[in-house]
Amino acid sequence: MSRMRGGLASAILTLALAAPALAHHSFAMFDRTKQVPLAGTVLEFQWTNPHVWIQVAIPDGRGGYQEWGVECTSVNMLKRQGWHHDSLKRGDRVKLMLYPLRDGSHGGQLARVVEVNGAQSDLPGYH
Repeated sequence: MSRMRGGLASAILTLALAAPALAHHSFAMFDRTKQVPLAGTVLEFQWTNPHVWIQVAIPDGRGGYQEWGVECTSVNMLKRQGWHHDSLKRGDRVKLMLYPLRDGSHGGQLARVVEVNGAQSDLPGYH
């Protein structure tokens, strides 16, 4: 009976340790052979783990906008590059370069921030 409990405890521990690995996703959905420029207005800057997100309103040419989701790296990695929770704010005008989603959806992975509110940016992205 104690052998069975030991085996069960071992299985539970193995599954618990594997859960974080299962939660992380691949970046294969992004086309890293292309960079797409975006210019728009920050709707939301989500300073969260496992990945920071920038929601950007991109003018559609008809008086409306398309919302794009731009995935960044983790809070920890961005902090190391000089980012802060208030580096971008709702209403900031931004120019970004991103690696687009392979399926053509409105989103991508941040390559770099080019400009914020008309000023050259010192906020890097992926290298």
